[in-house]
Amino acid sequence: MHPLIKCLLVSLALACLGAQAAPYAALGTLNDCRAYPGRPDPAVPTEEQWVEGGSFILGSNTHYAEEAPARQVTVEGFWIDRHEVTNAQYRRFVEATGYRTLAERGLNRTRFPGLPEPLYRPGSTVFVAPTQLAFNSLQWWTYIEGANWQHPTGPDSSIADLDNHPVVHIAYEDAKAYADWMGRALPTEAQYEYAAKGATGTTFPWGKVLNPHGRSMANTWDGAFPLRNGRQDGFAATAPVGCYPANNFALYDMVGNVWEWVSDRWTPDHGAATVSHPDIDLEDNLSEQARGTELGTIKGGSYLCSPSYCKRYRPSSRHAQDLTMGTNHIGFRTVSIRPGP
Repeated sequence: MHPLIKCLLVSLALACLGAQAAPYAALGTLNDCRAYPGRPDPAVPTEEQWVEGGSFILGSNTHYAEEAPARQVTVEGFWIDRHEVTNAQYRRFVEATGYRTLAERGLNRTRFPGLPEPLYRPGSTVFVAPTQLAFNSLQWWTYIEGANWQHPTGPDSSIADLDNHPVVHIAYEDAKAYADWMGRALPTEAQYEYAAKGATGTTFPWGKVLNPHGRSMANTWDGAFPLRNGRQDGFAATAPVGCYPANNFALYDMVGNVWEWVSDRWTPDHGAATVSHPDIDLEDNLSEQARGTELGTIKGGSYLCSPSYCKRYRPSSRHAQDLTMGTNHIGFRTVSIRPGP
């Protein structure tokens, strides 16, 4: 065999072995995330990363009151999705199970103006930029009938070209249903924050500054919120998963892009007596009486967080959320507790 041909065959073989050894694409740039189909290869059930357990400082004493008091917490090792669950991944779940989200079923506990009791109508809450500045957040949130994960801004919108974007309009039990189907779970708040920090002690996973040297490190709001988004990071709303650099644990979008559900009930602060907050325990068919009466916890901030409003695009940040209400900036990812590699 000619030496050049032999060399070429060896190179191709090594390339094939390399491809087999890497079950998922390397993301982290705009071109990579835009080319990603949004769903792992069928042979790989999910794109996940092992996070070695350890101790870290949960919370912060220098930001919002609900993040305090900061304290040391230890977590065991776990597997976590490398990126937020995408539209393509959630569609696979829906096609396999026939599942319909709360927004599609009209079970959001929404109190319509002038009505003494909540009225159940299919739909969800959508961010609509106001035309003039006001200091009432209700001005930029609108309940739109027909809005759901397949129609993120209303019944006339679609996700036809958004397979690689995070799924949104997901209520807590919608996220849990997917996790259960995958044989996984939603992360605890401690797991999420530990993974997001990526073994760093800085404000952001990448350092002390939001945009070091003018570089966007996460999908956040650029400009005067809520009137104008300058799109300096390339996106006005959600971005495809994995467009920004991974953190030290090789995880993408742990801050920014969309808020993510964790399994903990909401507490007004971390408290000093407990190591973890109680998990939310929902039955398969949550009663109407219970809907909307409890709050869950979301982590990581979203594309609507800006330096002038919210500032919760940090690992220690946390926020309360109605368990039954998704919006077009809330998604999730899952974890698995099993031995590491």
